[in-house]
Amino acid sequence: MPGTIQIFSACTQYAAATLVAALRSGMFGPRSEHRRVLVVSDTSPSPELGTPLHHRPGFEALAAEFDAVRSWNDFISPFHPGGWAPREQDAPLWERAVRAAWDLGDAPVELACESIQANPAQALATVFGDSPLHVYADGLMSYGPTRSRLDQLIGTRIRRLLHLDLVPGLKPLLLTEFGVEPEVVPTDAFLTVLGELADPVAAPGARGSVLVLGQYLSTLGILTPRQEEDLHAGMVRGAVALGHTRIVFKPHPSAPAHWTRALEEEAVRLGAVLTVADSPVLAETLFASMRPALVVGCFSTALLTAASFYGLPVARLGTGPLLHQLSPYQNSNRIPLTIVDALLPDLDDPEAVTGWSMPSPEEIARGAAGLVGAVGYAMQPQLQAPLRPVAERYLSGHRDSLRRYFKRRRLTALGLPGAIPAQLTFIPRNATVRRLARRARTLKRAAAG
Repeated sequence: MPGTIQIFSACTQYAAATLVAALRSGMFGPRSEHRRVLVVSDTSPSPELGTPLHHRPGFEALAAEFDAVRSWNDFISPFHPGGWAPREQDAPLWERAVRAAWDLGDAPVELACESIQANPAQALATVFGDSPLHVYADGLMSYGPTRSRLDQLIGTRIRRLLHLDLVPGLKPLLLTEFGVEPEVVPTDAFLTVLGELADPVAAPGARGSVLVLGQYLSTLGILTPRQEEDLHAGMVRGAVALGHTRIVFKPHPSAPAHWTRALEEEAVRLGAVLTVADSPVLAETLFASMRPALVVGCFSTALLTAASFYGLPVARLGTGPLLHQLSPYQNSNRIPLTIVDALLPDLDDPEAVTGWSMPSPEEIARGAAGLVGAVGYAMQPQLQAPLRPVAERYLSGHRDSLRRYFKRRRLTALGLPGAIPAQLTFIPRNATVRRLARRARTLKRAAAG
């Protein structure tokens, strides 16, 4: 009988696929020495309306790597997994309840969780308060700093960070304040898992179509529903402007149905044919079967998966305005947004799209790494204090990018290059005052002329 129980928590199919690739690569030791339990969660706003991870197509291929599959939603019902965690003093009671419900006995437990800053990962880490932790990242957020200060009792238990090499040449910042070292999940193993999840028969659209990715940013409060609907329409228009007439739209599973109807009408108006891929499978599983002529999105991780892992042409749209309106500056989406904006071509620039190729790891290490380090420090200066020299060097040498990736008042508060001159810091953030100041400067220049 295996001596250690390994509990793996996953909220998405992409996360579960990452775990399976790590397991098959031997990153969690021989299977014969452990009992492996997969704990699935649905943290969407209305999980009861969606398809649970363990009921989605292709899950059998993932489940084969585990000895048991449990639902965290079912266990803590009627609480929502995104908002519930046990009180510290109740943790021993919950541990006994979990062990009894899942038949874990009294064997030692180790945990592998994603998004350790949030629930359900924090809830599980609290329940099993003496267990070592492995954190794995299933997207671009691993390249950014930890979004908030972690409890020392959790942070000091983290052994390593597992991540996909989505941006070769770039090292994750996540959890570096605890000295946690990142380990790359082998790309080949991950692609093999994605291949097993794919269903070529169900692949929508013809090979060579444009694949448009929906993210449902409005549910995160990043965009309004109308803004996101307009963003998707802009992606369709941009694809048609590049000469494409066959488009496949992969909506977010939680996105409202009327969005797809509006996109279909827009495609008809432009003389294109739009197909909706509404099956609850990963967009990434379409890359190999469709071989899209172009993958378009805002700042989805799937854009880098397409470019780095499949060598597909990609384009972004809408990142510029989002860089300015994303709030607060510490928002954890800022690093994925920055990476996509800095590395990928703008759909509205046809020459950039057709002439683009993924930068080499050396080019990324020389360029994007400095930008990400500077933004990461500006986001979390206390957690990432060692990055201050990196930020100062980057900001001193890249004045042209200051207005795009940094807020002047943020730089001023941190005393970094590009800050508002000291003699102007008294001017309040008031539109009327600023308008009068601009008018005064205009009149002064006119008088001097």
